[in-house]
Amino acid sequence: MLTVDEGARTAGEKAKPLTEAEKEDLKEAFARDGYFVIRNVVSPERLAELHKSLEQEFEAATKSGALFSGGGLRSGHLNCFPGQAGRFVYDTLQDKGIIDLIKEIDPRVVRMPNVGCNFNLPGSHTQHYHLDRPFTRDFMIANVAVVDSTIENGAMEAIPGTHKRFYKYTQFVLERVARNAVRVPLKRGDVLVRTSNVWHRGTANHTSAPRPMLAMTWEDGGNNLEDPFAADGGKIKFLPNWFKPTRAGRIREELFVKVPVTYSALRFARSLVDKEY
Repeated sequence: MLTVDEGARTAGEKAKPLTEAEKEDLKEAFARDGYFVIRNVVSPERLAELHKSLEQEFEAATKSGALFSGGGLRSGHLNCFPGQAGRFVYDTLQDKGIIDLIKEIDPRVVRMPNVGCNFNLPGSHTQHYHLDRPFTRDFMIANVAVVDSTIENGAMEAIPGTHKRFYKYTQFVLERVARNAVRVPLKRGDVLVRTSNVWHRGTANHTSAPRPMLAMTWEDGGNNLEDPFAADGGKIKFLPNWFKPTRAGRIREELFVKVPVTYSALRFARSLVDKEY
């Protein structure tokens, strides 16, 4: 895995654009591994402010009863919309030239991104390895660490090079592809650029604090809104992750948590009949 270290940055500093040599190195790493990391990109001070806002909103939603039941709460992985509070992150990536680099890697990136955040709760359970969409419908992703993402609080696990070919889940299991997995720890302000076709999984958070990770994604070219950060009034909002907040969804989530081998067996069986899975 290639990383580019830009040195420490503070809230008042302007992002220094990537050089052509750095961009070429990153493109090579992307072609080889399906992802790369650029260090010390986004202001840690401003990310600390965003982190505080996310935690306060989650606490308020939990206390008020506004938060849904299930939908990732039991397994410990939620989605979150950061709203206008996260706009500065995109602006920094644009100033840095990272958005242009993403467009060079994938010319299908033509609009602003869809905006989200993975909120990994204390006591969460390690996810199953997965792609973010079927292999033939890949898209670009830029993850930004809002806090240090460590082995202890659930740093992502990725399998380099798995974007190069399509694995049915049966093949993935039988060929023991996961033995090549590596953890990808990040410091606050680091950027991980990847394709949705890299097999990966979120891991367990063994700390007492949530671990948020911003995600800007370009499904089908990106978001149709002029400013996706202003959607829904630009307010922070928590959303379900893998599991729907319905009775059936809660049963599936409980199965995933209590009997993960059964969940894996269901995935294996589906792969036998589904051509894209």
